[in-house]
Parts: sequence; C-alpha cells; structure tokens
Amino acid sequence: MKVDMSTSVKDDAQLEASRVRENPPPMYKVLLLNDDFTPMDFVVQVLQQFFHMNREKATQIMLQVHTQGHGVCGVYTKDVAATKVEQVLQYAKAHQHPLQCVMEEN
Repeated sequence: MKVDMSTSVKDDAQLEASRVRENPPPMYKVLLLNDDFTPMDFVVQVLQQFFHMNREKATQIMLQVHTQGHGVCGVYTKDVAATKVEQVLQYAKAHQHPLQCVMEEN
C-alpha cells in the first residue's frame, strides 16, 4: 500500500495555518512612564528613534506621558516589545535619564 505523503504534509500545513489564524500570539503594549526629571525633548527623541514616529506623533505621545502619567508607544509581539523596552532603558541610562519603559499584555 502506498501512502501519499504530500497530502499528509499539506494537511498538516493547512491545520497549522488555521491554528495560527485562530490563536494569534498575545500582543504587548510598550509604555513610557512619566517622571519629573527626563526632558520632554529626550522623550520625543526616544519615540522617534525607537518607535519610528514622526515629530508630531512623538510630541503627542510625549504630552500624553506628561499629562496622564504614561503613554503607549506601540503594540508588539512579546519578543519585539521586550527588545524595545530594553533598548529604551539602556539608551536612557546611557544619557543619564531616569525614563522608565515597561510592557504589559494588551
């Protein structure tokens, strides 16, 4: 008896693809937290550099951080969000600013 493996492989691939569509990976918000010491221009610079925002959008988010205590920089998969948080924290520390960046499940 000959088994057609190509059909089995195709079925497995279709099953996996449908499983991915049904259960997308959890997404995480990256947030900047307000503090009394980090200059507003530095926050705008971080948003432009690490989150690829234009100056206008970065300024809007910076003002949200300033007035509401936090602002959402973006929503990413867990690994991307964790990388962005680490990059921002290292950059802020290197520039001697206490800016805090965290992630939370969306």
